[in-house]
Amino acid sequence: MDISEVGGRQEGKAAKRALMIVISGPSGVGKDLLVTWMRAAHPRRHYAVTATTRAMREGERNGADYFFVSRERFSGMIANGELLEWALVYGNYYGVPKAQVTSALASGRDVVVKIDVQGAMTIREIMPDAVFIFLTPPSSVELLRRLTMRRSEEAEALAMRLAEADREMAEAVKFDYVVVHGTNRTDEALEEVEACIKRAREGRRWGSCV
Repeated sequence: MDISEVGGRQEGKAAKRALMIVISGPSGVGKDLLVTWMRAAHPRRHYAVTATTRAMREGERNGADYFFVSRERFSGMIANGELLEWALVYGNYYGVPKAQVTSALASGRDVVVKIDVQGAMTIREIMPDAVFIFLTPPSSVELLRRLTMRRSEEAEALAMRLAEADREMAEAVKFDYVVVHGTNRTDEALEEVEACIKRAREGRRWGSCV
C-alpha cells in the first residue's frame, strides 16, 4: 500500500480519520520541548522517532529521542526503502523510519512527526493531506539567544545553524499553520497547536487557530 493512502480504520461513520501531524521550524525553536508536552497531554498518539547519524547529546536516549545509527546503517535504510524521507542536515543524516508511521495510521492513531523544514517539505510531496505546523520564535534575537545558550555544538556548527535559520523561516508560508513558541510559553504554544489540529480535522486549513 502506498503511504499516501494510509488513513486509519473506519469503524462506522462516526470514526475519525487518523491524521499525520508534522511539527517543524528552525533549529532552536523548541520542537523537542513542544512535542514532549504533546506526548504528556496526548499519550495515545504515536510520536515518530527519527533516525540520525549525529552524536547523542547529554540527556538523550536511543530509541526515545532518536534512533542513533552509523552512516553505514543509515545508507542501508535508504537502500532498503525503510525511510519515509531523509535528508542531510548540518552535516548529519536524518530520516523517519516508514514502518512506524504506516502501522500507526493504519490502526487509526494520529501520528506526530517532529522534523526539520527540509524534511517537512519532502513529506508534503508524499502526504499532502498531512497537517503541517510551523513553530516560530517571537523574534530572530530570541532564536539566536536559544541557539547560543544550548552550547551543544562547536562554533562552526553553530554558525551554520544561524545562517540556515533565515532560509528556514522563509519557508513558513508553505505550512498550514504558524504557531509562536516563546520562552516559558510552551503551554500557550501547545494550546494553539491543539487548536490547529482540531481545525484541520474539521477541514479548515490556513488562518489563525485561536
